[in-house]
Amino acid sequence: MEHFYTIQGEGGHQGRAAYFIRLGGCDVGCVWCDVKDSWDASKHPLIAVDELVRTVAATPAKLVVITGGEPLMHNLTALTASLQAKGFETNIETSGAHPLSGNWNWICLSPKKFKAPLPEVIPFAHELKVVIFNQSDFAWAEKYAAQVNPNCKLYLQPEWDKASIVTPLIIDYIKAHPQWQLSLQIHKYINVP
Repeated sequence: MEHFYTIQGEGGHQGRAAYFIRLGGCDVGCVWCDVKDSWDASKHPLIAVDELVRTVAATPAKLVVITGGEPLMHNLTALTASLQAKGFETNIETSGAHPLSGNWNWICLSPKKFKAPLPEVIPFAHELKVVIFNQSDFAWAEKYAAQVNPNCKLYLQPEWDKASIVTPLIIDYIKAHPQWQLSLQIHKYINVP
C-alpha cells in the first residue's frame, strides 16, 4: 500500500528510526482501524521485492517494519530474506490471524477481537500489544498474556480516538498489574507517518 522512512511510534521499538512497508489486504475488519484504505489489496500496485529492497537500502534505515492491513495474508519469506541479506533488522506488526511466514527479528502480536490470532503464532511473539477500546479489552489482553512466552513484553495501547477516556483506565490498570507497560502512538503526537 505504501512505504516510508519515519520513527517507530509504538511498542518495544518506540522512538527508533524505521522504514515501514505497509502491505495491502486485511480481513480482520477492526471498526477503529486508522488505515482502512489498506483493506483491499487490489487497490494497491504490486512492487517487486528487489525494487522495494533497493528503495529501503537507499536510506540510512537499519530497521524495517512490515505492517498492514494484515501482513501475514501474504507469504513474507522472500521479502524478509532479501531484507536480512542486506543487513536489515526485520520486525512485523500482525494480528496473528494468518499463518506465520518470513524471518523475523521481532514479532509484535496485536490480537483483535474481530479475528483472533492462530494459536500457533502466539508463542513466537516478542511483544504483545493490545489496543484498549473499552473496559472489556483488559480481559482480552490478559487472555493472550497468559499464552505468550514468559519473555514477551506486554503493552496496552489506547485506541487513538478514545485515548482521553481509556488512557486513565490503562494507567490505573498498569499500576495494579505492573507486568504491563503503556504504549502510546507517539508518531501521532509528533505528526509523522
